Formats: sequence, C-alpha cells, structure tokens
Amino acid sequence: MAQIPNLDNAAINLTSLREQSQRELITMLRNIRGKKCLVIDPKLGGSISLIVPTSILKTPSRLSYSSDSLLRGWSGGKEENGAELRYLSFDPLQTECNKVVFLVRNLLHLMKHISLNIQDDIQKGLQREYFVYFVPRRSVACEKILDEEKVHHLLTIGEFPLYMVPLDEDILSFELDDAYKSSFGVIPNVRAKGKGSLHIVDILNRMQAEEPISTPHAGIPEIQTLILLDREVDMVTPMLSQLTYEGLLDEILHVNNGAVELNASIMGVQQEGKKVKVPLNSSDKLFKEIRDLNFEVVIQVLRQKATSMKQDYSDITMLQIRFSQSQTVSELKDFVKKLNTLPEITRHINLAQHLSEFTSKPSFLGRLDIEHTIVESESYDLCFEYIEEMIHKQEPFLGVLRLLVLFSVTNLGLPKRQFDYLR
Repeated sequence: MAQIPNLDNAAINLTSLREQSQRELITMLRNIRGKKCLVIDPKLGGSISLIVPTSILKTPSRLSYSSDSLLRGWSGGKEENGAELRYLSFDPLQTECNKVVFLVRNLLHLMKHISLNIQDDIQKGLQREYFVYFVPRRSVACEKILDEEKVHHLLTIGEFPLYMVPLDEDILSFELDDAYKSSFGVIPNVRAKGKGSLHIVDILNRMQAEEPISTPHAGIPEIQTLILLDREVDMVTPMLSQLTYEGLLDEILHVNNGAVELNASIMGVQQEGKKVKVPLNSSDKLFKEIRDLNFEVVIQVLRQKATSMKQDYSDITMLQIRFSQSQTVSELKDFVKKLNTLPEITRHINLAQHLSEFTSKPSFLGRLDIEHTIVESESYDLCFEYIEEMIHKQEPFLGVLRLLVLFSVTNLGLPKRQFDYLR
C-alpha cells in the first residue's frame, strides 16, 4: 500500500513540485557522507512520508531500482549512505551513527530537545557531527537558543524549504507554518468570496507590487484562475456530521497526511497491539470511485464487488479444467487481472465494517436526527435540551461545541440568558 499518491492526473504539475522537494531532501542527505541518523520533528513525519518513502531513506541502495529518474542512483548502490530514522524527543538518542541530522520546524521548544540530546552525548563522551536543517527556513531566535545552550558551535545549520505538500492529485497542503511561497508564478485571475478571502487578495496584490515575480518563460500561466473561499461564508456545513465515505473516515478515524492509523486487527492482521497506516488517495482506484459517495451507497457498492469476486472464484475450478486440457493462458491471465483488485476490496470492506460499528449506534443516529431538526429550525426547546443533556453527560467537548455552533448559527445567535446558563 504505497502511501505516496500518484499525481499523474493532477490538473497542474504537482509532480514537479514533489520532485523538487525530493531532490532537495536527497541532495541534503547525500552531501553528508556515510551512515547517518536522521532525527525528524514528529509533526513533519507525515509530510516527509508524502515526499519520499521512508524505506528509501533507510536503504538508499534500493533507489537504483526506482522507476523515478530523480531518485534513481542517489547512493550509487552504497548501503552506507543510508539513514537511521528517529523522532525527536527529550529521550536520549539511541544510535551508533557518528553523524546526526535534525530535521525540524523553526520552533523554540524544539531547540531545547536538540540541545538536550547533544548535551547528553557530551556527558557520555560521545563525539559526533551534528547537522540542523530548519523547515522551511532558519530562524535567528532558534539559533540564539542553541547558542545560549552552548551547542551552536557544534552544529552545521541549513534549510529544507518545504512549503507545499501534495496530498493527492487534487489537494495541495499549505499546512506548514510560514508556507506562503508561490511556486506557480503570477496567477492572472483571482476571485474571492468572504472578508477573509478579500484580505488574502489584498496581501497578494501588495506582495506583487512590492516584490514583483518575474516570469522567465512567456506564455500561458500554469494556473489561470484562483478561487478563494472564506470558510465563514458557510458555517453550517462543517458543523454537521459527515456522511460520505471519506468524511466518515475522517470523522471517526481522523485522516492525517492522506492516511488513517488504526489497529492491525481491524484490517485482518492478527498482531495484538500493532498499528497500521492505511493510505487514502486517488492511487487507490476503488477509493477514488467511492470516496465521495454516501456511506450507505458505499456499502452497496462493496457488496456488489464482493459478490462479483465470489463468482470469479467459483469460476476458477472450470478454468483449471480448461487449462489442463491445453487451453491457452489468456483465460488465466484475464482471471489474474480481476484478482488484482482483491486487496483494495478487502481493505475497504474492513474499513467499512469498522465504520458501521459507529454509524449503527443509537448515539450516532440520534445526533443525525437532532442535526436535521436544528437545520430545519424545528422544536427549539427540544434542540436546546439535547445540547444541555450532552453537557451533563460530559460528552466530548468538540462534539458539543459543533452542535452548539450549529444551533447558534441557524437561530441567529442564542439569547443571553440561555447562553449564560450553558456557559
């Protein structure tokens, strides 16, 4: 299950954007000769995994077999150029590598983590080379902390300019702080709706006036129109429970960096306590087909595909008989093609079954009913009592808050007396 999404069908050239980040990361590590330990800021782990597979970082000799021309031949087949992978924490770093590379955001508290690791090595008498690469850019304040901790002189400092991360062929994430760098030049047409969006347009215009972006290659811009929508334009939709397949996966399992993490037993792997990551992007053809469908429809689609696959299995006996009677291999080949979709079907059946355990609960169905009642502006007192009961039961704060916001927005606010009562 490759976690890196396939970007071949993207409307704009996201592949080159990802390749640029790949090239910069790989070059950065290649310039540090020999075996090294790459210590990653935990918040960056998901973003990095969407750019370069961790297996490649660990064993670069595999790059010589990669289909990606950018990655091919990074190490020249030298296993010693690989990297051990660790996550940054206060715990002492456990590695035998003489070179340690910290890949972190430019946040002050992370400098304390780095300093403690280096100081622990010094106390143990370990001599290592240390490198710090800031994402997306270095910070004077961070370097001052390192200097105060008396470790700055031991460090080689650089930058890894990761500004945008393609999550899928139609999703580009700016989730990293300070990620405001344009990689697509000037966009001639900008449309905005909402106060926040208009503010962004003003900023873009001011930036272009103060520091014009030159376009070395004349011609049609890669992006001709940018549409900005302020979330406040529609405050009702995000407060409602999501009912599409992908929406429920995020609602219940929490999609993070294009994947969900859950117990291996849910996916049919009998390893107690083990967690597995399941990628969710358009590289999975079945997921691409069903991601935006209502969950009830998804169940029907999966049932139909499973029934069809069962029929294909029943045909294999006849196929074997024909094949044993010197029949051509074309029939067997056709059957094998059908079986290629089996892992995808099994994966989503397991996920759908897990989701069904939540969607069939009376509490979930009751919330859907009360959301419908609120949106239809029916029975004000009933809705208020339902929210009050949620508070008394100490249900999750975010769920209560979403319903309360929905109730307030659809009723043009709450009377002060009731608001003070709930507060």
